[in-house]
Amino acid sequence: MRIDLHTHSTASDGTDTPAELVRNAAAAGLDVIALTDHDTTRGHAEAIAALPEGVTLVTGAELSCRIDGVSLHMLAYLFDPDEPELLAERELVRDDRVPRARAMVTKLQELGVPIEWGQVARIAGDGSVGRPHIATALVELGVVPDVSAAFAPDWLADGGRAYVQKHELDPFTAIRLVKAAGGVTVFAHPLAVKRGRTVPETVMAELAAGGLDGIEVDHMDHDEPTRARLRGLAADLGLLATGSSDYHGSRKTCELGEYTTDPEIYGEITRRATGAFPVPGAGGRRS
Repeated sequence: MRIDLHTHSTASDGTDTPAELVRNAAAAGLDVIALTDHDTTRGHAEAIAALPEGVTLVTGAELSCRIDGVSLHMLAYLFDPDEPELLAERELVRDDRVPRARAMVTKLQELGVPIEWGQVARIAGDGSVGRPHIATALVELGVVPDVSAAFAPDWLADGGRAYVQKHELDPFTAIRLVKAAGGVTVFAHPLAVKRGRTVPETVMAELAAGGLDGIEVDHMDHDEPTRARLRGLAADLGLLATGSSDYHGSRKTCELGEYTTDPEIYGEITRRATGAFPVPGAGGRRS
């Protein structure tokens, strides 16, 4: 059983539509895929409608959080998307994305980059605009060779020359809200140091005490020693250890199913969730 619990579609900053994503998951031999767009559940309905037989969809989102000045991402699975308090917070984050992106474009222009808002808006399309869309614009302009290179201090990294902070949840609040909505929380790529500052293990322990369910261990931004360290930390803190691709379509080099989650861990996630249930594929037809 092959399970990938972290992917993105055009509903946020991926390049596959939700329908394309689930079809590509089937082609990649996945049995279970989670759709975890940034701060939105807007792609779920399309993914469910197109879900091929033999593939199960886990509905979710990747929530933007910040603690002690450090950004982090919280994967939330199988929560009730209509729970009012969590929905309100997701909308606050979403509504802040456009002003924030416009401010980053202005900063880049001040740095001499010939970027225009219209270019970024075109790249984002109907998705929730974010740094990957601006990074793609920088690639198009020849400023950087690839999207990853844009996430450097010279450009879009946390604290970088063109960085602008957005509204983000306190992670303890995020855990509380997701649990109240019947969901399960997993700290995404917690030691991805190439993305910028990461939270110390003491904070991870506090999050575990605050109700965190798991940490994402097997991820493209974690090398082997980091994965071993995180696996030991998960065991010490009683946390679930997941693996995921963090697939963004052509925007990143990772492939669907590049890293996967153990079926027993997946089973425990579904057992803990009460806000929603995994959706089995119906061959792209819903009756």
